[in-house]
Amino acid sequence: IPYIAPEIFKGAAFSKESDVYSFGMIMWEVTTGCKPFANIEHNIELIYEIIDGKRPEITNDTPECFANLMKKCWDSDPLKRPTIGEVKRSIHEYLCRFDKVETFKQAEKKRLELIQLKQLGFEFSENSHPKAIFTSRALSSLISKASTINSSSMISFNVKQGYITKEYEFDINNIQSLTVSANSSRKRNFEELKNETNETQKNRKYIKVDNLDDECCQK
Repeated sequence: IPYIAPEIFKGAAFSKESDVYSFGMIMWEVTTGCKPFANIEHNIELIYEIIDGKRPEITNDTPECFANLMKKCWDSDPLKRPTIGEVKRSIHEYLCRFDKVETFKQAEKKRLELIQLKQLGFEFSENSHPKAIFTSRALSSLISKASTINSSSMISFNVKQGYITKEYEFDINNIQSLTVSANSSRKRNFEELKNETNETQKNRKYIKVDNLDDECCQK
């Protein structure tokens, strides 16, 4: 689960962009010596959190340029992630430019100090959760569950990264299927009223949707 891009959980196909996301997680693992999200259960709740923007915490010894590259690889929008060619060129630059080389030397020095202080490294990390699964397993059922939250509309938010995204999708050609759905903690809330019985309105149908400016949509 930790290595899978959020759009895959919402039903998208694996792509070069999702591979870049996975590579970003491997970059984090290399810098910390730990596996991502090893201290929590790998279940549907973690998937929802990843969709909403949850990412591993970057350690203090990570060079800023390397941290920024990881964050780009982790972007929730696949189109905003770098290509693997851009990632390769960035890493090559880190290895060749004198100022970058010095930055990484200082970062390595700090990393060794943190290891000596028992503040970094796999053996000093939080205890691994017994249900944190890093072996191969079928995830189709979890992906199917997660994809339902994006079937018609979704409200996603991530306070930590300072953004709020709201999306509402309405099918005006089929108002009977009008739904408003949110993240996992929200439920669809709608009520279909009975057809009016008088002759002048017998063919009309109303749908009431709570929390919208227009209480009734007429078909």
